[in-house]
Amino acid sequence: MTTTRKVAWVGLGKLGLPMAARIAAAGHAVQGFDLSAERLALAEQAGIVAHQDLASAVDGCSLVLVSIPDDRALLGLCLEAGDLIAHMAPGSTLIETSTVSIEASAQVARAAEARGIAYLRSPVSGNPVAAEAGTLSAMVSGPREALDDAVPVMQSFTKAQYWLGEEEQGRYAKLAINLMIAVSAGMLGESLTLARKGNIGWDDMLELVADSAVGSPMVQYKVPPLRERDFTSTFSAAQMAKDLDLILGCAHGAGVPVPLAAQMREAYTSLIGTGHGDDDYIATVHHTERLAGLPAFEKE
Repeated sequence: MTTTRKVAWVGLGKLGLPMAARIAAAGHAVQGFDLSAERLALAEQAGIVAHQDLASAVDGCSLVLVSIPDDRALLGLCLEAGDLIAHMAPGSTLIETSTVSIEASAQVARAAEARGIAYLRSPVSGNPVAAEAGTLSAMVSGPREALDDAVPVMQSFTKAQYWLGEEEQGRYAKLAINLMIAVSAGMLGESLTLARKGNIGWDDMLELVADSAVGSPMVQYKVPPLRERDFTSTFSAAQMAKDLDLILGCAHGAGVPVPLAAQMREAYTSLIGTGHGDDDYIATVHHTERLAGLPAFEKE
């Protein structure tokens, strides 16, 4: 029998809201906070008690989960104007699910330790569709006992929780996975463009790619929208560029050469510069087609 927990969720965006909603649907008492009145209204529709004040949102909660866009938002929330850590009770647990830098995460870790708060770095792999389905994967580092305590709640929005160590391993893992996704997007763009140049039917090549040795879950997930030439964003080119900046900073700090990451950052710079920053990150396909001089695609 699952014990009901009182949980706070801070940051009710495209990923945060469906994750928080799944916790509420599992029977836990969820209190939500976001700067957007629109997101708070949507949260209430999902069974989340919306708060316009951060301190009241986390009051009495043994678990506080966070989903925010970047380093600046994380530091502003936790250490600066938001002062989240100061509002949390000693002995509670902070679970941070975003993609942020090692340096920003380490600053939060030091502040949490000083306050007596367990800090779980728990970035997730997946997209809003996976968040709604509860099939995200969590890459977790921090105190193992804190993770064991949080797993019954985390299981409501993740299919797996990989504990990787006591420190910033979760952050390294997320950046490593996103590097592979970015490079895969570039590879797919070049491969499909080459196939078009060779007069292979679009649907034929997509079917072949999905069924080939390189037909990873990421590739298979992107085949249906590519079949329709739908570049509506689930994770935008601009967001991928931000993550590649984090990857490059992390790798350079660790002394790891990442020429493929640098190349993909330039590709996304071009996408953004030509007005496609809000397209899905798989827009590397039509970017490479333009570079190759292919005409606009016309579906048969």
